[in-house]
Amino acid sequence: MATQPTPSSPTTIPADPRVVDATDRILQEITAVGRHLEAMDLKISDLSTASASIRTDIACFSEKEADLDQHLTTVEEHVGMVPEHDAELQTLRAKLTDLEDRSWRDKRLFLWHTRT
Repeated sequence: MATQPTPSSPTTIPADPRVVDATDRILQEITAVGRHLEAMDLKISDLSTASASIRTDIACFSEKEADLDQHLTTVEEHVGMVPEHDAELQTLRAKLTDLEDRSWRDKRLFLWHTRT
């Protein structure tokens, strides 16, 4: 008469090589997926850092754009003033030309008098 195993005694089932191979392949795939997820997490972190840097650059660009806009407005205001001062500028140029002409005449007269 065969003895029946009692519920408390362990029974060992021989491992089927196909099951072992399939289990190993599944574990390898799980490990590969885990590595891929870690790599993706690093890429996401890098992208997040790059995104923050780009936001900072955009903010800096916006500030510089505002500064340039203000400078352009100032230049436009000064250019707008040119017609108002054009007559005065022409008068000053005429006076300068006159002074240069007088200076040249005075030099020629001085040289003529010193030669004789």
